[in-house]
Amino acid sequence: MENTLVLFAHPYLEHSKSNRELINFYVRHQHYTFRDLYEEFPEFHIPAFRERKRIANYDRIIFHFPLIWFGIPPLLKLWIDEVFDLKWQEQSTENPLAGKEVVVLVTTNYQQEQFGEQGHFQYSIEELISGLFVVLKQNKLHLKDFLCIYDIDQMDKKEIIKQKQHFMSILNAE
Repeated sequence: MENTLVLFAHPYLEHSKSNRELINFYVRHQHYTFRDLYEEFPEFHIPAFRERKRIANYDRIIFHFPLIWFGIPPLLKLWIDEVFDLKWQEQSTENPLAGKEVVVLVTTNYQQEQFGEQGHFQYSIEELISGLFVVLKQNKLHLKDFLCIYDIDQMDKKEIIKQKQHFMSILNAE
């Protein structure tokens, strides 16, 4: 099992029963270090140097967040902007992220049919958060999987359990 850092960023967690249930998954497993960015950095001050040292200790990073105004939450964007170093993209510089595995888990209250070219919003989730994928690639991170859970707060307990099991199968797949 890989040593995994979970970067969770939900600005309105108190209003999302389903996301609260999903994050219990991380707490119950010893190989996951769960970090709630909105709890840890309520003033939006990111100690970049400390965070850079911290992420070097992990084999895998999970970005878990809700779609906020059709993009990633502002604190997660700030965390990436502050912590990821442009120098890491240079050939001569040691990149502590190179080769690390990444899983991206996005949740939304919208239905899947509302996304994509034919949907109400006319863009897919992947298109809406494409900047994140570019950052991962430029920093030589390996995107293992991307998962979006639609209609998150309409799910009952059974469906949430099913989603947890599906997510666990993604994490355990070689």
